[in-house]
Amino acid sequence: MKYDYVPLPERKPLRWPNDQRLAVILTINFEYWDPVQDSDKPYYPGGPGIVGGNLPGNVYDNPNFTWREYGQRVGVWRMFDLFDAEDVQASCTLNAKMALERPEVVRAALERNWELVAHNYVQDELLTDYMFDEAAERDVIRKTLNVYEEAVGKKAKGWLSSSLRSTLNTIDILAEEGLLFIMDLLNDDQPYLVQTRSGRPMVSVSYTSEVNDFSFLRQGLTVDTGFQMFKEQFDWLYAESATSGRFMNIGLHPHVIGQPFRIRALRDFIRYAKQFEGVWFATREEIASWYIDNHQDHIVPRT
Repeated sequence: MKYDYVPLPERKPLRWPNDQRLAVILTINFEYWDPVQDSDKPYYPGGPGIVGGNLPGNVYDNPNFTWREYGQRVGVWRMFDLFDAEDVQASCTLNAKMALERPEVVRAALERNWELVAHNYVQDELLTDYMFDEAAERDVIRKTLNVYEEAVGKKAKGWLSSSLRSTLNTIDILAEEGLLFIMDLLNDDQPYLVQTRSGRPMVSVSYTSEVNDFSFLRQGLTVDTGFQMFKEQFDWLYAESATSGRFMNIGLHPHVIGQPFRIRALRDFIRYAKQFEGVWFATREEIASWYIDNHQDHIVPRT
């Protein structure tokens, strides 16, 4: 994996299709956690819990498991209703165990023609567990992609690692497996190319750990301050996009934003953003495919 450091002021203007200014990506994470692991090592949940304290992996953590399961049983359906009412699409990430254990959610997304991005095998497993065993990492990726293809009916185009914990080999492996884009790199408001050892380029279309519904938990936000966070990000990027296109991502988890006392923040943001001209509610595949065809005019690597 290698990518050029080209600071924003040295890039040419980025133009989105149809003269759009700001691409807004609403990312819903469809994630499944195993109730227990076959290990007494501390369980890694891949995100904050509702009840603190680390239990061994082979000990069932009832409050945290069932809190997360609320998103699968209730919260995600509330989100489907909201997106339908507001007539916008989502870019969804999907781990393999979610496809196997909660296929109803996958079917509902497919019925809406929403994007599904491969998102590891199960949420409590990290690719960094295989930092020094590339063959084992490739096995996890291939196993994930095989389940994805069976559940979705086509090959995956993009990838998000659990907790964004990829290795220095991950993007090279993904390129060799035929994928187009990666979400793990958190370092830009525009897409860019990542070079790989196979010579097949990958497009980085960043996720975000900042503009994320987990901020409600980490920062103690209310529904109104959560909306304000979304709005502030949008307003600044929209102003910047007058001269060069940007994208804005919001990371969403059904067990967090899908709670009744939080979801209004998302609804109010969608309604706010739709008032502006040149806002494109995009999928990552749309962005990556367009970028592959047009990137030569945007970023020129340093010589």
